[in-house]
Amino acid sequence: MNIRLSVLLFLIFFTITSCGFAISSRAKDFGYSSADLASEETLLNLFHSWAATNNKPYLNSPDTKSTKFEVFKDNLNHIVATNKRRKSHWLGLNAFADMAHDEFKRNYLGFNPKKNLLTSTDHTTSKIFMYENVTNLPKSIDWRRKGAVTPVKNQGGCGSCWAFSTVAAMEGINQVVTGNLTSLSEQELIDCDIEFDEGCSGGTMDYAFASVVAMGGLRTEQDYPYTMEEGSCQPAKGGEAKRVSINGYEDVPKNSEESLLKALAHQPVSIAIEGSDRDLQFYKGGVFEGPCGTELDHGVTAVGYGTTFDGRKYILVKNSWGPEWGEQGFIRMRRNTGNVEGLCGMYKMASYPTKTKPY
Repeated sequence: MNIRLSVLLFLIFFTITSCGFAISSRAKDFGYSSADLASEETLLNLFHSWAATNNKPYLNSPDTKSTKFEVFKDNLNHIVATNKRRKSHWLGLNAFADMAHDEFKRNYLGFNPKKNLLTSTDHTTSKIFMYENVTNLPKSIDWRRKGAVTPVKNQGGCGSCWAFSTVAAMEGINQVVTGNLTSLSEQELIDCDIEFDEGCSGGTMDYAFASVVAMGGLRTEQDYPYTMEEGSCQPAKGGEAKRVSINGYEDVPKNSEESLLKALAHQPVSIAIEGSDRDLQFYKGGVFEGPCGTELDHGVTAVGYGTTFDGRKYILVKNSWGPEWGEQGFIRMRRNTGNVEGLCGMYKMASYPTKTKPY
């Protein structure tokens, strides 16, 4: 057999086995197999295993267990059906698998459009965009690799995504300016930023940035830990606690992917999206392409951008639903879609904190 043909056959074999490995690895990530879907009994066994793994307290309550099983089964059917038709992203079982979608939306969103800065008359949005004249953007950037992103956190059943988005952007610019990555307190925002934002009932990142400036900065996560509920604003114990400050914030020009990339090339950016699509509840990996609308209801943080090996352009986003969701707590969202508002409306309302002093 000539050498050229041998090489060709090897490449074909390598491609087939590599693709097979990728498919089997993806199936393993889902946490179920075709055998689990064979009957009601095997589905129930899968549910029991999932519930035990996720420490669900209702396994000894027959009525609750029965109701949750029906929700679990419906969610699994959605996951299986979606994975058969989606090519760019896939879904999987996660800690939300026993939650009906309406229940999930009530508990895990929290961007409050009632007071957003597009319509507010008592707040003036930023008119300055410091990155307007930036050119020669890098092809990709990942602020995790630059040490500007703390581990993914979990907002739990509190609509505090706005606080997590605000804090992640602040943690990022603080690291960019000072070189120090410090985990900051979402709870202090929830408890103390009460003039315009509403704790677990929702809020807006720009108002939160303005509140941080008025408060003189935020305390650390260690000093003011997260409790997953609203509390009273706590004074510093034992004298003035260490705070991380910002000078202010700026808005990214609305509906401009180019402007968001310019800002992202320099720091993590708070963005709002419509997070209420069912696929997002169970997103496991890949470049998310929707479906989703542009009615903003969830605050997240853009921490990079890039292109996959097969040419899919994406924005890298840090979420606040725990590291078990998505790609270790992150999601890649398709960009360059032709929609000026961006996928899920992610270009409609983006902003970032500004900081010039190293304290």
